[in-house]
Amino acid sequence: MRRRTRETAARLVAGCGSLPERLGRLDRQAFREVARRRWPGAEQVLPRLSRSANHGVLWLGTAVGVAALSGRTGRRAALRGAGSLAVASTVVNTMAKWSVRRARPALTDVPAVRRLRRQPATTSFPSGHAASAAAFAFGVALEEPRWGVLIAPVAASVAFSRVYTGVHYPSDVLAGAAVGVAAALVVRRAFPVPRRVAPPAADAPALADGDGLTVVVNHASGVPAVLTSPADCLRSALPKAEVVDATEDDDFGTLVEKAARQAAERGGALGVWGGDGSVNRAAAAAARCGVPLAVFPGGTYNHLAADLGVQSLAQTVAAVCAGQAAHIDVARFTGSDGTAVPYLNTFSIGAYPELVRLRERWARRVGSWPAGLLAAAHVLRTSRPVPLVIDGRQREVWLLFAGNCAYPGAGLAPSHRRDLADGRLDVRVVEGGTFARTRLLAAALTGALHRSPFYRARTATSLRVSGIPRGTHLAYDGEVTTAPEHTTLTKAPEPLVVYRPPGPPAERRARTTGGAR
Repeated sequence: MRRRTRETAARLVAGCGSLPERLGRLDRQAFREVARRRWPGAEQVLPRLSRSANHGVLWLGTAVGVAALSGRTGRRAALRGAGSLAVASTVVNTMAKWSVRRARPALTDVPAVRRLRRQPATTSFPSGHAASAAAFAFGVALEEPRWGVLIAPVAASVAFSRVYTGVHYPSDVLAGAAVGVAAALVVRRAFPVPRRVAPPAADAPALADGDGLTVVVNHASGVPAVLTSPADCLRSALPKAEVVDATEDDDFGTLVEKAARQAAERGGALGVWGGDGSVNRAAAAAARCGVPLAVFPGGTYNHLAADLGVQSLAQTVAAVCAGQAAHIDVARFTGSDGTAVPYLNTFSIGAYPELVRLRERWARRVGSWPAGLLAAAHVLRTSRPVPLVIDGRQREVWLLFAGNCAYPGAGLAPSHRRDLADGRLDVRVVEGGTFARTRLLAAALTGALHRSPFYRARTATSLRVSGIPRGTHLAYDGEVTTAPEHTTLTKAPEPLVVYRPPGPPAERRARTTGGAR
């Protein structure tokens, strides 16, 4: 009896085959089911969609669209998606396909109308199209979930189209998608998604429909409006607000001061539409008059707005109407006349001020981004170290950078902050030396900048710089001016109240009042 039972079990196992064989049969059966089933409307769409994703063309075009239609977060999402796609494509085409060497499915069961005009010549496992689609969609979603939700159905359709057109088995597609997700996670680990800490909450008036808000619009900031002017958009979104147009012929500083005084008399707030330089002037006026500031991003870079979590006019409008605001730090330096000059983002001496000066000069001729690239190439080739005395120590530096609050990661000019109220200055010094520029560039490209002997980074509560050569320029919040012979950088004693949309609960501070001091 026992012998007969063992023989029966052996026949059953032999009939079923090993686990890989059974999975292979299921894979082929699923492929045939997809091939035999009629999918309404798919014959006209899926083959074309599959071809459009060849060589990543569909995804690179989508990345350009996301970058063009969004702010800085959208540009980072597009870059992260493209980087994830590049990693996934490299892994699939240089390692995975040549390791497995699986043959493509037979097309006997696939209707001719579905088949691709040009059949792929590479091996089948895993699917490179599925890997690229998953990598791009997941990479974008990690940075900007809203764009990820829009792209995910297209990515899923591209992956399914590879089975539908008969060029891949379902397991090829699943494995490719897994490679794509893994690639996006690797890119995220190498370049973490910035997670910001919400600044301490502040009391600010809720201005329904903008009642009590005076907004100054700097029409010289950013890219000129094509259809509707920013002033008209503001008047439509905030019908009770007073909107002041500032053209190139107006003294912007005078208009901002007048608007701040008017806001103080009405118990309201000051608003500004413009870039970081415009926001800097408005912040100084708001602080002097003791009124909250509403930032409407209208410049080229909008660093402060991005760090506040403000990507659009609608977000600021919602915060103003709801009275949602926060305390943020204000840094300051001693100007040529001995007065304290506030700044909200960055202060620098050396190569960067020259880069800003050249970029602004050339931007109107060739556009902002080309001007930035040309200015960077020129400065890298022609700049010379500047002799400075930093906290009593004589140095020759290519760049002195002092950010308002800490910027995470190593870099010569970092771009974002996690916390806008940490009470610190982010100080970075790039010193001169033999082949300093070449060695610094190599260190930056290899990710070893923090180990370079020419690079120093620390945080501080104050910084004193003296011995500045006459005629040296400094830059702060995108503005360039002549540096004094000596200056001291500190934090302002009182924080600035700024309207901002609420951050995710996990990123909020435990405290809700006061600045980080």
